[in-house]
Amino acid sequence: MEQMTEKPNLELIGSDGNAFAILGKAQRVAKKAGWEKKKIDAVLKEATSGDYDHLLQTMMKYFEVD
Repeated sequence: MEQMTEKPNLELIGSDGNAFAILGKAQRVAKKAGWEKKKIDAVLKEATSGDYDHLLQTMMKYFEVD
């Protein structure tokens, strides 16, 4: 998967540790940043392929997380 040089900013404050809220925010931010659906789907699939810690690690890999 192509790694972009600049990561979109993903604000996790207010997500209250809810994995579904984080995934929804990530999807919206990625769309706004102009990511293709194929890349968004791949990142979401990677994020949901493990536990909650894996989800957070994946978000940090593809987004600038606050």
